[in-house]
Amino acid sequence: MLFENIRFLDTTLRDGEQTPGVALTTEDKVSIAQKLDELGIDIIEAGSAITSEGERESIKAITAENINAEICSYCRIKNSDVDYALECDVDSIHLVVPVSDLHITAKLKKDRDEVRQIASEVTEYAKDHGLIVELSGEDASRADHEFLKSLYSDGISAGADRLCYCDTVGMLIPEKTREIFSDMSSSLDAPLSVHCHDDFGLAVANSVAAINAGARECHMTVNGIGERAGNTSLEEVIMILEWLYNYDTGIKLEELYKTSRTVSRLTGLPVSANKALVGENAFTHEAGIHVHGLLANTSTYEPLKPETIGRERKIVMGKHAGKSSLKLALKELGLEVDESQLDEILSRVKVLADKGKRVSDADIQSIAETVLEIYREPKVKLEELTVVSGNTVTPTASTKLNVNGQDIVEAGVGNGPVDAAIQGVRKAISGVADIQLQEYHVDAITGGTDALVEVLVKLSKDGKIITSRGARTDIIMASVEAVLNGINYLLDE
Repeated sequence: MLFENIRFLDTTLRDGEQTPGVALTTEDKVSIAQKLDELGIDIIEAGSAITSEGERESIKAITAENINAEICSYCRIKNSDVDYALECDVDSIHLVVPVSDLHITAKLKKDRDEVRQIASEVTEYAKDHGLIVELSGEDASRADHEFLKSLYSDGISAGADRLCYCDTVGMLIPEKTREIFSDMSSSLDAPLSVHCHDDFGLAVANSVAAINAGARECHMTVNGIGERAGNTSLEEVIMILEWLYNYDTGIKLEELYKTSRTVSRLTGLPVSANKALVGENAFTHEAGIHVHGLLANTSTYEPLKPETIGRERKIVMGKHAGKSSLKLALKELGLEVDESQLDEILSRVKVLADKGKRVSDADIQSIAETVLEIYREPKVKLEELTVVSGNTVTPTASTKLNVNGQDIVEAGVGNGPVDAAIQGVRKAISGVADIQLQEYHVDAITGGTDALVEVLVKLSKDGKIITSRGARTDIIMASVEAVLNGINYLLDE
């Protein structure tokens, strides 16, 4: 077998939380730890016990949970760090030793021999206190290779259970990674793990290369979060091993997307739309030719079924979409339309797309529901609408409606252009029915200044109250459309 007994250490709660602007509460950390354990992660680096009392409380809260994973704390090469970790009742420590000459001299103000001695002493101290020790070389990719091996050898003699090679600033390339890990995994008598950063976008590639060359553990974070450009992406490594190398990781794949969303929500870090596997667009299709292929066989334009990682396929509408795309999208929304309604929905979608907007599921549903209302043979139709508004002008709307085949022109004034337009509509139909506006609500359901807006209104007539909606890129037109939809509904009663 290419890989054997690979273990996974998740450092979302330690390295991931070092992302600028992220500060997780104890409750957040416990929630993420529980999700990682449910996922099947072997080791959870719950934090760094030396950081603060609050950090220690969070780690203690995690260790108090009924979690199957090994719980780990980050430690510097100081006995005091180990003592704080012991206070938190963790199973193991990630004992990090600066190993490049740059870090040894500039950060520690020591020499190589001193660092080797201290690392061994702290390792022995932690082992004497019953901890599992993963001895980690910080900035290993810029360290002297032979010195690093000697430090690791000393660590093994002192009782280190595992060794970790850290590419702290993302300087490795896959070819060099294979060379390093082939040598170290064959010459050191302890399991070797890999910890990569993504400064050059190679964290995942280097991690997979290391596993390929003998590493038996991989450090990762959910969504690849972490300081600077982030860490190795957990979901990408897992699915590369599972799908491309056919290796059973033991991870519950169907929980990957839920875990990604949980971490994104609790950290406040949005996932890029085009991120592999968990990004919004990963299983989203627009182009008509792609959708046609998907209808024949989903494998035509998908490397794996979205359900594999707990996702769903999405069909979105845009300028490249056709009727087949729209039919499929409407079917998924549980909406049935006839040919004329389909044409009208597609026409509106194209108009919106030509404005540079991507049409979401919410847009389709709102547009479709609006069109379905329109095609109930409306008794009241909008023929013309002119609105005048400004700093020195009272908002005024001139409205021309066709009511039961008769054109009616009215003007309305209001507190703003939307209010004026609605008042104009109400006045125009006043001879037919007394319609009262009970509530008005507007939402932007896409971003940007040219957002598609959805207007919800609650209207009443003779004690009958209904809600209706309108959706346009123009808030005035969306409002009038919502009111007219409601009026037509009430007149049909």
